[in-house]
Amino acid sequence: MFIRNAWYVAAWADEVADTPLARRICGDAVVLFRDKQGKAAALIDMCCHRGAPLSIGKVTDLGIECGYHGLTFDCAGTCVRIPGQEQIPARARVRSFPLVEQDGFLWIWMGEAAKAGTSSIVRYPWHNDATNWPHKHTLYPVKGAAMLMVDNLMDLTHLGYVHTSTIGGNPMTHVEAKMDTVRTPLGIKFTRWMLNSVPPPTYVKASGFTGRIDRAQQFEFIAPGSIIQLSAADEAGAFKDGLPENCKLQFRLFHGLTPETETTCHYFWSTANGFRPNDPAATEQLFQEIAGAFMEDMAVVQGQQARLTELGEDALVDIVSDAARIHMRRVVDRLLAKEHQAMAAE
Repeated sequence: MFIRNAWYVAAWADEVADTPLARRICGDAVVLFRDKQGKAAALIDMCCHRGAPLSIGKVTDLGIECGYHGLTFDCAGTCVRIPGQEQIPARARVRSFPLVEQDGFLWIWMGEAAKAGTSSIVRYPWHNDATNWPHKHTLYPVKGAAMLMVDNLMDLTHLGYVHTSTIGGNPMTHVEAKMDTVRTPLGIKFTRWMLNSVPPPTYVKASGFTGRIDRAQQFEFIAPGSIIQLSAADEAGAFKDGLPENCKLQFRLFHGLTPETETTCHYFWSTANGFRPNDPAATEQLFQEIAGAFMEDMAVVQGQQARLTELGEDALVDIVSDAARIHMRRVVDRLLAKEHQAMAAE
């Protein structure tokens, strides 16, 4: 089951140009394209004539042209041309999805279009500040459910076990991290403090730490699938009064988990360099280091999905470090229940 009355990342804005892009979102086949004026649109990926995928067609001056018999649809899904036929039937249209371009993303609404208020779209202004926060982004297809990837980001005690060669460090540093947690209507915010700790390899490469450091990670989960992260570090003792405005090492990450199917998802993520913003090599190095860590996450989550599909979840046990993850799941379950209740009442 998916929360449909919500905004999901459908694509990076620079993924979508003149060529149609096929993508499955919340189980639905969607085609993304830009018209000749540069406006991005999302339609169901099926022509209303004979059912051919619109994504095998092309973009023309009028819209997206079906590659089977040439019917053309505008950004609203209305058929505007049928070759050899002047009269266009009123039923000649396909479903369109609300789509908003913002902060480098294309956000899609998979539910009732009348409820698609844009004020609830997650803002990420750091993508618009290339001077102070140069960033690099990508998309990973994951053979695991979106919620499993969110689970992975809500319980960071795994860092010391999964990411020993990159962002991890000593396992007990993560297990014993002090947690400051705030619950929100659409999720949870937490900060993990790891003071006077040994720097992990990625941090040494980025900032040349030679001794112990103070380390902090701030996360905010916003249902149904966005996570905003700030990671910071400085010499030991720098965080005794909280997180200073400027640190020797600081970087931001965006994580966007969009369901493809019940057991697969699209993982949109970016890294933004806030410690050496004038050094493109530092931005690239940070991205490559984080990419390596996320490939390790994917291996675990995909293995996890395979076992859960085979054996189910009945034998799973929660532990203390699951607190943030459990609250996140409760928020998602509450939103799902609310949406289903509203549908039943209609």
